[in-house]
Amino acid sequence: MTGMETLHYQLPGGHRIGDFEPVLVGVVASGNLEVMLEPSAEGGCAFHIETSAHGFGNIWEAVVRDFHRRHELAGVSVSVNDMGATPAVVSLRLDQAVCMLPGAPS
Repeated sequence: MTGMETLHYQLPGGHRIGDFEPVLVGVVASGNLEVMLEPSAEGGCAFHIETSAHGFGNIWEAVVRDFHRRHELAGVSVSVNDMGATPAVVSLRLDQAVCMLPGAPS
């Protein structure tokens, strides 16, 4: 397959961050990814993932759910641009982005 696969997940919110400047971590390159967190008017946490690795939706869902279980963000939109990062790198970048949020849960 060629092109990017697009995945969306919407999870219920828990910890509302409030207004914040968008946060960007990582870089899109071979085997890596970038993560952007932006404020959202929605009550939950939305994930929009663009990935070059097709057919791994079940793994992405597991990583997203694990992240959300640990941080329970609300009012946040998460965008991921992936070029084949491993689940461990995805989790690392997501955690790095959360650390940059004002008043973020630990």
